[in-house]
Amino acid sequence: MGKVYRYRGADQANRWRKRAGRRMPSRRLSRPLLGLLFLGVGTLAAAVIQFVIQSTVGLPSTIRNWTEPQPGPLEGRASVIDGDTVEIAGQRIRFSGIDAPESRQYCSDAKGFDYPCGRRAAQALDEFLAASRPLQCSFVDRDRYSRLVGNCDRADGRSVQRWLVEQGFALDWPRYSNGAFAAEQVSAKAAHRGVWQGRFDQPWDWRAANADKIETVSEQSTGVGILGSGCNIKGNISVTSGERIYHLPGQEHYDETVISLGKGERWFCSEDQARAAGWRKARR
Repeated sequence: MGKVYRYRGADQANRWRKRAGRRMPSRRLSRPLLGLLFLGVGTLAAAVIQFVIQSTVGLPSTIRNWTEPQPGPLEGRASVIDGDTVEIAGQRIRFSGIDAPESRQYCSDAKGFDYPCGRRAAQALDEFLAASRPLQCSFVDRDRYSRLVGNCDRADGRSVQRWLVEQGFALDWPRYSNGAFAAEQVSAKAAHRGVWQGRFDQPWDWRAANADKIETVSEQSTGVGILGSGCNIKGNISVTSGERIYHLPGQEHYDETVISLGKGERWFCSEDQARAAGWRKARR
């Protein structure tokens, strides 16, 4: 009769099995395998931490905008929204690197009288664009309202942003321009053109102090009123008959209708308002 072995743990069992000619297989991992395992766990943990940090503080714009791909260059007839924003074929475009007075903003002229500098800038832009159509824009980013931000030129190649700053209808916005239009601003200031003829608040300061007078985020994202009200009914004047006709979103000629403030055309907030002002509804 052979010996009786009592198992008192894995190590002792292996010794006894070895004596009996059988060795229990070892469950220990080799050092190289352990190293690879720890490396993989560490890499995964670092990736998770980085994702959490980026989600907390905000992703860079290039990553954030992956879900909103930028379109290629856009060309077409532009409707003026305000002094630094236009619309082409239903697409809102904010000029890059400049800031014009807000639609409801007033400035003081050389004699100290207040005038609507925001609307004056929009009217000047409308006349400038009308002189050489179509407008051509290339895009660099999206702003926090998902509007496209771009550099725009007239059909004759003149930069819209440079002209606006040079004429004093907009300011170089160092926060976003890196001084790209600083030379034009120096020229406008020296010649007392536009807002430089008197006293004014920088548009970004005016917005901060008059948050209740500007449109809400949802209106900036979806509305298209020249006065910054979010109103989107286009009041057009027929070039053939002189008849005043308003177009509602979704009507046949809405997108192609361009509002020219200099010609007396305007935006409305409701059909009642348009009819009261003497406009009739487009037939289709």
